[in-house]
Amino acid sequence: MLYDKENMFSDNQAITADAASTNVLELAKGPIKEVAFGTPIPLRIQVTKTFTGITSASTLEIKVQTDDNEAFSSPTVLATSGAIPMTDLKDGFVAPINYVPRGNQGFMRLYYDVTLNASETVTAGNITAGIVASNGGSYHEM
Repeated sequence: MLYDKENMFSDNQAITADAASTNVLELAKGPIKEVAFGTPIPLRIQVTKTFTGITSASTLEIKVQTDDNEAFSSPTVLATSGAIPMTDLKDGFVAPINYVPRGNQGFMRLYYDVTLNASETVTAGNITAGIVASNGGSYHEM
């Protein structure tokens, strides 16, 4: 998988509690903010270190958020992975969001929403996410 270093949301980011991606991307400048029209822009969100210390009752939901400011004072959720059981988050797992969604307001980030079963803590778990050259999808360029 070829990641674009300038378009990384998370680079082996440890996720042990609710967190925004390490990086915020400014995907569009000027009056036209939309970038996700025409050929889809591949996005890959992959577990790089198995999540441990949890049971299947604990989940991770990954949200693609956008806002018109880098501080994300009032973010809008454009896409979500849904609640993924943390026991599924093994090294190599790829989240089910394959493309940059439509609706960009200028800035975009990922938000990792951790829901833990009572008295559990995530002891390990890392994610790398960003825009890639190809995500193995089935669309064809013209």
